[in-house]
Amino acid sequence: GLLKVVDTKMVMGIQSIDTGALGALICGVIVFFIHEKFQNVELPDAFSFFGGTRFVAIATVLIMSVVGLTVPMVWPFFAAGINKVGAAINGAGPFGPFLFGAGERLLLPFGLHHILVATIRFTEAGGTYVTAAGETIHGALNIFYNQFAQGAEFVSPEATKFLSQGKMPTFMFGLGGAALAIYKSAYLENRKKIKGLLISAVVASAVGGITEPIEFIFLFIAPVLYVFHAIMTGLGFMVMGLLKVAIGNTDGNIIDFLVFGVFQGFWTKWFYVIPVGIIWFLIYYFVFKWYIVKYDIPTPGRDNSAQAQEAVDSGDIAGYTAKVMLEALGGKENIVSLDNCITRLRLVVKDSSIIDVEAVKAAGAVNVVKLNDTNVQVIIGPKVQVLKKQLQKLM
Repeated sequence: GLLKVVDTKMVMGIQSIDTGALGALICGVIVFFIHEKFQNVELPDAFSFFGGTRFVAIATVLIMSVVGLTVPMVWPFFAAGINKVGAAINGAGPFGPFLFGAGERLLLPFGLHHILVATIRFTEAGGTYVTAAGETIHGALNIFYNQFAQGAEFVSPEATKFLSQGKMPTFMFGLGGAALAIYKSAYLENRKKIKGLLISAVVASAVGGITEPIEFIFLFIAPVLYVFHAIMTGLGFMVMGLLKVAIGNTDGNIIDFLVFGVFQGFWTKWFYVIPVGIIWFLIYYFVFKWYIVKYDIPTPGRDNSAQAQEAVDSGDIAGYTAKVMLEALGGKENIVSLDNCITRLRLVVKDSSIIDVEAVKAAGAVNVVKLNDTNVQVIIGPKVQVLKKQLQKLM
């Protein structure tokens, strides 16, 4: 009886519960823990071939089989919970997109935003749509793609209110205002030197839809500004929804604006993005400028300590030097592998306990995240690629 509240589909000829994106996330998390527990298992000589990482695959099959058997018992409660989240967001009317937009930004520093985003994009929480053929489609993004494929007259602002249009006032305009405020708040002699850093961060946000390079400049040193930014992002979603803008997709950048907005014609109401965006730019600029100056926030170019000044003078804006950073990380002997994403160094080390977190921060890192005994992430900002190359040269 409980199974009536969940969707099922045929998988390899077996009627299975359709757990969607959330099921995939849960599988990923479980397999991670299986790997952590069994990757170094040693078996008796006769079975030694199946030890170590090979045993992870065997354990995964056995454990996930048990998980598969328990899913029908627990999933209906999950589904009911997801439906409640969806009902709360959809039941909030015009306020729903605000809750989604602000919530996503607030969860981002913890890496938990993917759960909220996947829930809205791919489950009932983001809406349900029944096609002319009688097919039921769940999730804002799934609904948008289905409607978009059918033609312009099918695309509903109800589906797009949780999609990239809501990000556009902030991603394309607001964060540019924040960057200009950081530039204008810097001491005159430092402005020229931080210009490149800020321009590249604005381009990443507006063209790439990647906001972390700007956000990580102020996230840890001015959390109040980050909360303001989250609220403004939520308001951007809310305003675009109220104006019945119908631009879909996911990134909230200039590419989405052109491809899914301007190029589709006036029915998308893309023209509303520009005046709203200009207002967002001005609000961000004046709020950031006032707060940074009033509370003397040490954004790039405002810290005149000897170390920071030396870094600025050498063009090393974030104030780190690879040599100091390497020593603080325990030296090259401690580093097993080194990689980076857009804003972070991703390290596998022999022993994370010997890392001097404060010394790493003093060398210019924003923060150090120790995932476990051997996996460490160092949050740097948009110049992480340069730092990684300097570290590699030293190593």
